[in-house]
Amino acid sequence: MTQHDEVYRFNRAIVRRPARSVVSGLRAEDTGDPTYEGVMAEHDAYITALRANNVDVTILPALEAFPDAVFIEDPALVFTQGSVILRSCAASRAGEAQAIKQALQESFNTVLNLPTGGFVEGGDVLVTPRSVMIGLSARTDRQGAEGLVKQLAALGQTGQIVQTPPDVLHFKTDCALLDEETILTTARLARSGVFDGFRTVLVPDGEEAAANALRVNDMVFIGSDFPKTIALLAENNFDVLTMPTSQIGKIDAGLSCMSLRWQQ
Repeated sequence: MTQHDEVYRFNRAIVRRPARSVVSGLRAEDTGDPTYEGVMAEHDAYITALRANNVDVTILPALEAFPDAVFIEDPALVFTQGSVILRSCAASRAGEAQAIKQALQESFNTVLNLPTGGFVEGGDVLVTPRSVMIGLSARTDRQGAEGLVKQLAALGQTGQIVQTPPDVLHFKTDCALLDEETILTTARLARSGVFDGFRTVLVPDGEEAAANALRVNDMVFIGSDFPKTIALLAENNFDVLTMPTSQIGKIDAGLSCMSLRWQQ
């Protein structure tokens, strides 16, 4: 697969089971704790959806010492050509990168590390047919982003450093790739101009969290609590698969966070 192929085509994924400690996961705003059973149910639905869309899913065991480890996209990036192990600035997540190393080595011939210095979390990285966009945020700094650009080049990918809106946890909290030319985005991110040259679909006011959707092959996964956005995607001729996300939403997560996906 080259940079310009359909980057939402996947046949492999890695996920990690939620730990009971997930109820203590990080969050920017306290809207109450999720329940372990609720997160497990949402994770089960997510795995079922991936498999129903022709993705072979490898399931890693829970890590009780790392409440946020279910959000497996943050400690690594994966491509057909190889993977990159990232680095979180959150002390409670610092061991997640090492914990995923073996699984990456079993799946990829090339496993690179983020160069020394700086931080990047995968939630700040949006892969598009034009570039790999790296959003600077509270979790991803410029030094880390510049180091990632170098490692992406080694995998034949083009990195592009952009800015995440203030008070938004991750770049992909506010956007998702819908097809080769279209981005689902919040108005606040669209206003920044980072998607100039793309067609944008703006999530309706009050449903900003719906922007963390996920295109998998022919289907757009989206949280079931966002009826206006679901209707909007249908109006734009996207096939939509809804699933529960209210529990993971309490710990600042969305659908892209819960898997590492690639075409083998």
